[in-house]
Amino acid sequence: MDAGDTSAAAAVAPTPARLREALAALSKAFESGDCSDGSAAAAVSDLLNAAADAADADADAEDEAAAGVVEEMLREVHAFLSSPSSNQLAIDALSLELVKPVAKLGALMRNCWDIANAIIEFFVSNCNPRDMLSILCEAVDAPLASNGSVYFVLLFKELAKVLVLIQRRHTEQVKVTLPAVLRVMNAVIPECDEEHGKIIVDMYNAALRIGNAIQEMCKKMVNQTNEELCSVLSLYSLQNIALVSRCKQQHILSACGSVVLQHSKILTFCGFTYLGLLTGNDVTSATDKISKDEDADLLECFSFAMNGANLAVIWTYMDDEISKYAGAELESALKDVKGNHTRMWQAINILRYVLSSTHYPWVIKSHSLDLLLTIANESRIEEINDHVDVSSSGPQIFATLKAIESVMISAPDALMRKKAFATLKQVISMVPSSQRFNILQALIKNSIFPSLTAILLDLVKDEVSREIRRADQDIVESDQLQDGGEWPPPWFSHALELVELILKPPEGGPPCLPDHGEQVLSALNLLRFVLIIDSRGSRSRKMFGEETMRKIVLGAKKLRQTIGMGTPQDRAPTPDENDQALHFLRHHLCTTLKNEYMGFRSPLTLWAALKKWFKKLKYTILPQAEQD
Repeated sequence: MDAGDTSAAAAVAPTPARLREALAALSKAFESGDCSDGSAAAAVSDLLNAAADAADADADAEDEAAAGVVEEMLREVHAFLSSPSSNQLAIDALSLELVKPVAKLGALMRNCWDIANAIIEFFVSNCNPRDMLSILCEAVDAPLASNGSVYFVLLFKELAKVLVLIQRRHTEQVKVTLPAVLRVMNAVIPECDEEHGKIIVDMYNAALRIGNAIQEMCKKMVNQTNEELCSVLSLYSLQNIALVSRCKQQHILSACGSVVLQHSKILTFCGFTYLGLLTGNDVTSATDKISKDEDADLLECFSFAMNGANLAVIWTYMDDEISKYAGAELESALKDVKGNHTRMWQAINILRYVLSSTHYPWVIKSHSLDLLLTIANESRIEEINDHVDVSSSGPQIFATLKAIESVMISAPDALMRKKAFATLKQVISMVPSSQRFNILQALIKNSIFPSLTAILLDLVKDEVSREIRRADQDIVESDQLQDGGEWPPPWFSHALELVELILKPPEGGPPCLPDHGEQVLSALNLLRFVLIIDSRGSRSRKMFGEETMRKIVLGAKKLRQTIGMGTPQDRAPTPDENDQALHFLRHHLCTTLKNEYMGFRSPLTLWAALKKWFKKLKYTILPQAEQD
């Protein structure tokens, strides 16, 4: 670079001297009244923006000299503002221009944080609060490439201060502010990682300050306006609890208990109860109070409020301090929920939002399962009878069970998967028996994992067993079922339909083995169980007609061909086909037969032995496909 270029660069470089000149020109312009175009304030802003751009470009470089220059420039600004001779009009003009570049410099350079904070705080204290609210919201909406979290923490703190200074139209001002704040949090928090732990916690605390400021506004207001603002505040706190809970770093999560506790206190202030949180009714009530056409954008910002209601309860399980604050209220709410069928299903179904989400860490999902198991109390099962109708909430129950399934499939450790399975069984058992098969059928038809389908078929078998015990008890007490009851019973057709679904897939062809071996074995085991029941001889009628048995025999023939026992007569089975057949047959045998038949080495010999045994006992486990 030649001498001319060097001098040109120096002429435009942001320096304390040039900033002093710009500030002096600004002061002179306002003294003379020549300030209508705002160019004098813009000149000061341009210098700070240039310094911020240079610092952003070298964000990874540790340039102490450059940091010192920037700090000196900010101190020049603060000295100008706080001077007794400062013109209020000049201060107002600078407030419009300087908030963004000053906050950006405070975020980029650690040595500039305090002085940047002091400058913005001066504007908040000395300028019109409503004007400053608009300026700060505009600054919050500005996109940033580097150190955005620090920038937003600084602005959030000042937003909280200016909200308290608002004297009228409180609700309208809050409705303008919160969307900007929550947009930032929704964007920044999912990106946080281990190294950003402290600043993310600082952001949570800064957002909490905004909530506390709105709470102070509520205390100044009365009647309906206060009620609407309290509803907005409660949804804001719920949204914050949901966002706090997204942290997947364990140490960050543990550091946030105090933040959630303070938001819980805000919810109590707004009239929320643990019963309303468990059922979601308080969230619905708060939303209804602001569900106006002009508030559509605001409501969209509270999209995780229902999650927040779940999580406010779950955090009470997780954190000792929150549990201590809740006292006996949560236990009382749980008792009320378990004592009312409608509330119980509301509380169960609302937890699907957290369980199905990919945003929350496993520790929170584990505590969600604990809460579900507490609500779906086993002692209540016998109290539920066929007169209870949950068909209207069937889609929600199905979605809840699918959410539990997702934990069963994806959980990283066996203990949690086991807990999820126990929860699945427990929730299914809470469905009235008249509608339980429909739920299981829907789950099986929508399952894409063979191992999960096998588990669900085993649950169907358990339900069949339960229905049989109930029917036998009815027969003991009365002959009404035998004389005029529905025959075959409904569970019979449900079970056979599911067996056919697995053994005769809707897409055609035989089941895919060995990939779908688990669900095929479970389907055959279910069929075996139903056949055994039908053969007991304790009933005057048989459930299996000739047509049904013919379908079973034909199905078994196709199945034999699939597993390698139906190879063409012009060739012998391959070793792989033999191994598949043996594996399939042996694993399907009931425990009492396994030891007796494990010695067979040929699948055809084993098949013949089984057919002989089946014929002797007059019922079929793996139905014979051909008559000798």
